[in-house]
Amino acid sequence: MDTQVRRPRLPRTLLDAVRYFADADTCREFMVGLRWPNGVACPTCGRTDVRFISTRKMWECKTKHPRKQFSIKVGTIFEDSPLGMDKWLPVVWLIANCKNGISSYEVARDLGVTQKTAWFMLQRVRVAMETGTFQKIAGEVEVDETFIGGLARNMHKKVREAKIHGTGGKDKTAVMGVLKRDGEVRAFVVDDRKKGTLQAKVRENVAPGSEIFTDALRSYEGLTPEYAHKAVDHAERYVEGNVHTNGLENFWSLLKRSLGGTYVAVAPFHLHRYVNEQVFRYNARKGTDGGRFLAVAANTVGRRLTYKELIGTDTED
Repeated sequence: MDTQVRRPRLPRTLLDAVRYFADADTCREFMVGLRWPNGVACPTCGRTDVRFISTRKMWECKTKHPRKQFSIKVGTIFEDSPLGMDKWLPVVWLIANCKNGISSYEVARDLGVTQKTAWFMLQRVRVAMETGTFQKIAGEVEVDETFIGGLARNMHKKVREAKIHGTGGKDKTAVMGVLKRDGEVRAFVVDDRKKGTLQAKVRENVAPGSEIFTDALRSYEGLTPEYAHKAVDHAERYVEGNVHTNGLENFWSLLKRSLGGTYVAVAPFHLHRYVNEQVFRYNARKGTDGGRFLAVAANTVGRRLTYKELIGTDTED
């Protein structure tokens, strides 16, 4: 068996990617190099002496089991999709690199598919954009929260009466963020802004002994024994020396620009995937377009989102 590592060629621009992935064989070779650099292996049993069926563009495992024939899509976010990789990979490129995201309506027009299909594609790619780690952030850390929801003044009177039943964050979804200054951001959809909810997320993501900067929300009171906690009262000022949450405010502006300008209407049930999308792009902001694309493409393996799992409520975009 050839044990030489095969690395996939990396396009550098969108035009380069569209041209490069226009050929089905090139797409397959790219994904093989990304997924199986040491040789194709059966996704079910791991056997490596598989046979390629050239007429079907699939492989066949010599072990007898229910899924002995498999394609490059099996075990990835692309599984069971009738669309070719020549459509999938440019979409991965677009969502990984468009600063404000890309609408399913735009993808539908560009690919010649239905909006429903494009929306499902984008949701699946967002699953591959999710990153997770047990390593905690240390150093100077900003913690803040915001509310996601439509502006009452922009709503029709009947819509406003149906959706808005109070002031402030009522009838909106809370999102909490943790940002290491000059480093990565993490953001989470949370049920509320209560002390137990917010402080649990802080302890889960920030190493003890770190400096934490927040606003004057009382839910953050009590962090001092574990952290060097400093707060600034936004009713008086937004910056007091190095005590501020301006880094997270910048991230919130990017998130809300994509939600309000590109996606327009996002159901709370799906919001966490849109938040993860913006988190990925923010954390990869110093990289290249090709690097961001490769990171998402490499993360498509071992993840899957079926339409039945996806539709829990409204399918808005």
